[in-house]
Amino acid sequence: MGRRPFCFFRSHVMPTAERVIKKYANRRLYDTKGSRHVTLEDLRKLILQGEQVKVIDDKSGEDVTRSTLLQIVAEQEHFGKPILSAQLLHSIVRFYGTSMEELTGQYLEKSIEHLLRQQETLRAQIAKVMSAVPMTDLLDVARQNMEVWGELQKQMFASFKPQRTSNDDGEPPKS
Repeated sequence: MGRRPFCFFRSHVMPTAERVIKKYANRRLYDTKGSRHVTLEDLRKLILQGEQVKVIDDKSGEDVTRSTLLQIVAEQEHFGKPILSAQLLHSIVRFYGTSMEELTGQYLEKSIEHLLRQQETLRAQIAKVMSAVPMTDLLDVARQNMEVWGELQKQMFASFKPQRTSNDDGEPPKS
């Protein structure tokens, strides 16, 4: 049994059970666990929640998970905020058909796993620091900062008020 992949959006590894999705000839997707038709966007959301999906062609029984995931990536690159530059995509295309093809896939997979582990380590370190500082202390500091800021604003705006040098009758203003 292989290692379970890390999930960027959870503080633990993803479950090993795969959610089976059937893909019909009309390109509709059916979630067998949820007993409903789903869209690529629905699949993306399931994956973001930590689900592992396996997409099976209903007629042939062929595993079409990779091509479905590539469709999700393509939609995100087109409609969302792209993370794959044209230069990177050109480089990936150039690896196909070379002796480095298999090694490239393994390298990319290990690199992403390493990136996810670093992300998880950073998240754990931040959580540790945040738990060491009680929230009431943070709220006290924030309140004090707001009070100081308010006083600074009062002083700043007071300096812009025009000073009256005399009353209408020529006498100096009374304090």
